[in-house]
Amino acid sequence: MSLGIAIYPSKMTMTAMKTYVKQAADLGYRRIFTSMLEVADNPQETLDKYQEIIHYGNQLYMETTIDISPVLFDKLNISYQDLALFDQIGAKAIRLDEGFTGMEEARMTQNPYGIKIELNISRGQHYIDLIQDFSPNAAAIMGSHNFYPQSFTGLDSQYFIATAQQYKKYHLTTAAFVDTASGAVGPWPNSNLMVSAEIQRMMPISTQVRWLKMLGVIDDILIASSLVDIEDLKAVASAYFEPLPSLTVTFNDNATTLEKQIILESTHMYRGDYSGYMIRSTMTRIVYRNQLNEPRQTNDIDIGDITVGNSNAGQYQNETQIALKTRPNIGQQHNVVGRIRPSDLPLLQQLKPWQSFRLHTITDS
Repeated sequence: MSLGIAIYPSKMTMTAMKTYVKQAADLGYRRIFTSMLEVADNPQETLDKYQEIIHYGNQLYMETTIDISPVLFDKLNISYQDLALFDQIGAKAIRLDEGFTGMEEARMTQNPYGIKIELNISRGQHYIDLIQDFSPNAAAIMGSHNFYPQSFTGLDSQYFIATAQQYKKYHLTTAAFVDTASGAVGPWPNSNLMVSAEIQRMMPISTQVRWLKMLGVIDDILIASSLVDIEDLKAVASAYFEPLPSLTVTFNDNATTLEKQIILESTHMYRGDYSGYMIRSTMTRIVYRNQLNEPRQTNDIDIGDITVGNSNAGQYQNETQIALKTRPNIGQQHNVVGRIRPSDLPLLQQLKPWQSFRLHTITDS
């Protein structure tokens, strides 16, 4: 599993690219995505620029994938059966934005340079199955979803998952894109975040990362735009490398110090014998069994509300619950102490029974 950034040499100076690549490498990023779908009037000049930045990335243990199309082979006067040029400029993989017939892709995986062939997962159909029919070198195949700059054109979540599962069936590495408004450079003049699934577009970038991780079908996560603020680079790395899923909470004004401690300092577990109405984290009632928690804010409970059992709850005092459905607060047994941030609600749907997780505030995210 790896984190990656994007660079666009036709729109960036060498100094800016090298600074950005170094920042990312220092934070643990290990992949670079770039596009060669547009070749300058002077192909050699274009290749020289790509070669310099790609070799610089290699020195920092960052491997570059170049996005290409069949048309590019004609522009560069090369054959899909000879990938020497990509080896020369230091690329570790080439991504086929558009594919061939299946036979060509299989042949490309058998190149002598160890260059991997990254396929377009978003294409769907039975594309990967077709390539498998031609007995490719499985170790040289990867897959990645597209990114979609235009609002409401990103992939449907179920389609996103189903097409990625086609690749996981063959135990292949998969990737998808996240994005943030701080990205200063992209391949297109008009863009409202270049994300893979439409659901990501309304999420902070750290939540996008957590959502992709929790799906269980995406290995590598790449930031689609370039020259992203260092704070966003850090936020992505923090979310990617955290050992447990983590959801962002906001507290109500009257949440007590005890309740905040219960929520933020505990490693929670989704109790497996679940009702569907809530996620129960029952260990907190044991750890804090001797702490009195008086009733307060005992209004009815909405989806995403976080509650802590109060003294009316008897043996359930200080049990943590996260609401999955709206329900009445019977007996005023639950203090509503806060809620899951709205943009993080899709993460609730991905938590699985018996899975451990953490909760954090916005300042910790």
